[in-house]
Amino acid sequence: MITTILFDLDGTLLPMDQDVFVRAYFGELAKKVAPYGYEAKKLFETLWGGVSAMVRNNGSCTNEEAFWAYFTKVYGEAALKDKPIFDEFYRVEFQKAAASCGFSPESKKIVEELKKAGCRVILATNPLFPATATESRIRWAGLDPSDFEYYTTYENSHYCKPNPTYYSELLQKTGCQPGDCLMVGNDVSEDMVAETLGMSVFLLTDCLINKEEKDISVYPHGGFEELREYLQKINA
Repeated sequence: MITTILFDLDGTLLPMDQDVFVRAYFGELAKKVAPYGYEAKKLFETLWGGVSAMVRNNGSCTNEEAFWAYFTKVYGEAALKDKPIFDEFYRVEFQKAAASCGFSPESKKIVEELKKAGCRVILATNPLFPATATESRIRWAGLDPSDFEYYTTYENSHYCKPNPTYYSELLQKTGCQPGDCLMVGNDVSEDMVAETLGMSVFLLTDCLINKEEKDISVYPHGGFEELREYLQKINA
């Protein structure tokens, strides 16, 4: 019996072309911090390096700490004084990146249906962003942070997808059992890996990411209507 649904966000509840979104996001950030001496090319390389540091995180620190450790390795400890500028960016200018994303009313509809049916609903988004940015992207999807029992951010997580330990930590923090859970996501490598922990999985194909060109027929897959049908089938 599936009692807990874990949703990815980007490309799942929030439709997007990831490359288009990243260009819009980084472009706005570059404009924000340029007056403080951050040259765009070096900044982009450093941001990607910080993302890599979070993805490689072995649990010895939070993803936030892993990111800023890398950032200050490049720019020096003095860069920490600029952290409030980056925080302000996520509250203000980051909102412009919403225009690079799509919108599906199905996202709010299915979350409401699941909660009404008594399911626990958790947002299992890759914790590469601060809470402020995560909460913004939730709202762009037509939802509210309070719609989720728990959501992962770079402040509260010590691992990233596709590391299965990201899911282990999430299960531990929420007190969920793998066999009770269904992970719904659009990225074959990052989201379907939850299956290795004993979770059920569903691949949402509207904004499919399949970098390794895996055979997706091995996973239940489709759009939101197929997801509803799958849930009815496994909980029959």
